[in-house]
Amino acid sequence: MIRVCIAGATGRMGSTVLREACLREGFEVVGAVASPNNPNIGKTLSDLGLCDSDVELVGPDRLSEAVENADVYISFTTPEAEKNNLPVVADLGRKIVMGTTGFSEEDLSTLKLRIAEKVPAVFAPNFAIGVNVLFKVLSSLKALPETYDFSIIEMHHKGKKDAPSGTAAKLGAIISGFKGYEKTVYGRSGVSLRKSDELEILSVRAGGIPGIHEVVAAGKYEVIRIEHTSFSRSVFAEGALYAAEWVHGQERPGVYSMEDVLGL
Repeated sequence: MIRVCIAGATGRMGSTVLREACLREGFEVVGAVASPNNPNIGKTLSDLGLCDSDVELVGPDRLSEAVENADVYISFTTPEAEKNNLPVVADLGRKIVMGTTGFSEEDLSTLKLRIAEKVPAVFAPNFAIGVNVLFKVLSSLKALPETYDFSIIEMHHKGKKDAPSGTAAKLGAIISGFKGYEKTVYGRSGVSLRKSDELEILSVRAGGIPGIHEVVAAGKYEVIRIEHTSFSRSVFAEGALYAAEWVHGQERPGVYSMEDVLGL
């Protein structure tokens, strides 16, 4: 039995992970954390209709209590919350699965350094298994001639705060690594001719879209389009719990990726 504490437990992703964990054999939810101003703090998960459990929803001031009996801490919150939470969790020796996005490169690097020497942790901008296979497949496009242009289009629900998505940012980093792009353009208007050293990332925020990512590689006479579409947030929850199973079996401290989890 893998005992988990879920942060962001009443948010879009956190509540999906929580429900999936409650339904899945081999998992037990022993802690649930929400933001300090959440009106449901003090209620049980059963009271909230999230799952049949008397686990109490608590604020970050009771984080140590929430993770006390957990094996793995699973986080889908905000960068501001996790800059405070993750060091506490790591100091307590709890393993980590983190899907929170929106960090600056500096903040994420600092956080990884603080965690890496203490506990095994999986950090991923996207836990969908298909997306992580896409990351691997994308590197094969470096075989295309240098005249081919690459663009990324990503779509998410209108409540998503960060843009571009963490997944789009990672796709962009992979592409820039083999294309040598030196700058990124996040939208165009007016007279805006594309330059050879530019990567395009275009973000759409609309309705309740769980997540769509498309990579476009265009030559003069052909175009390759690779798209990953998530039908439900459950795909991310499934991947996060898969990562939790994997990290639960790891003893060597370090910050791992979904490539490590999937053996890619």
